[in-house]
Amino acid sequence: MKRYRLLLLFGGRSAEHDVSVASAISMMKALKDSDIDILPCGITREGTWKVGEEAVKMLASSALFAGDSDVRDIVPVDSQPRSVPEALSAVDVVFPLLHGPYGEDGTVQGFLELVNVPYVGSGVLGSSLSMDKIAMKKMFESEGLPITRYLGILRSDWLSDPEGIISKIESELEYPVFVKPANLGSSIGITKAKDRSSLLQALELASKYDRRLIVEQGVEARELECAVLGNDYPRASVVGEILPGDEFYTFEAKYISESSKTIIPADIPPSVSDEIRDYAVRAFKAVDAAGLARVDFFLTSENKVLVNEINTIPGFTPISMYPKLWEASGLSYPDLVRKLLDLAMERHADKQHRVIPLWEAS
Repeated sequence: MKRYRLLLLFGGRSAEHDVSVASAISMMKALKDSDIDILPCGITREGTWKVGEEAVKMLASSALFAGDSDVRDIVPVDSQPRSVPEALSAVDVVFPLLHGPYGEDGTVQGFLELVNVPYVGSGVLGSSLSMDKIAMKKMFESEGLPITRYLGILRSDWLSDPEGIISKIESELEYPVFVKPANLGSSIGITKAKDRSSLLQALELASKYDRRLIVEQGVEARELECAVLGNDYPRASVVGEILPGDEFYTFEAKYISESSKTIIPADIPPSVSDEIRDYAVRAFKAVDAAGLARVDFFLTSENKVLVNEINTIPGFTPISMYPKLWEASGLSYPDLVRKLLDLAMERHADKQHRVIPLWEAS
């Protein structure tokens, strides 16, 4: 079995910086005694890349899930590279464990394509389509997947004509609605609006995070999740359920409070489980995802399934659903990561086969 040297990218410029750091710490702990050697590489909120001792300092000073004093014991700093180019040349594969813009949206993936380094997860197209909730919904619609009604809004339109935008929303959707930045995850910047006043506040908040906003029709439904693993022939995990504790699965409910709970596998009819798993794979293929993704669903009281969204770099914290769903499906955390590295190498090799010099293509 191949012993991998893995460059683990974490942090990043997005509002999900701390979640990424927590995911990296969790992964490093889980792989401490495995045959995968990890080289951490942190990206600060300002966009500076850190390796070696500086990367370890970033991990140790995590604002979320603080108190991991044993982080330094996980990484032998004396064997770490001193520069990013040295790090990239010293590893077999990169895991961009970055959430949100500048990490999950195709930007880092494009850089890794340029330097021709294998990496875990979707490519530029799959990442960018999945990051933008408006583009994602359009792809789901084209695939014939059932989704909630929605409206895409530009921040510039909202700022220039707030009354017109609110009137448009009220004419096409009914309260409650969910207002979200189109390019953020972890429930950051999301508000449930029940009337015009709260809708106004919700749009103001979301517009602070993104130039593209999405307003989705609220539905009374259970929140279910399914993990997908693979490249051209992906497979789906068992289905899990989120019990938020709050009105919806907020950032605080996900990572800070203990009010939310998860049920794996979800208590749903086998036929509904099969339908969700089928939709998960179809959603994965619709956006040209690769490697891994978590697909989120709504299930109404009439057992109608609605596809909510896809996340191409789901969290890997101790409480994250993606590794939990695969563990319940018979794949341990270390084996899951190894499979992801194998898939990354497989996809990279496939891309190399497509590189044909122009003089040979004619």
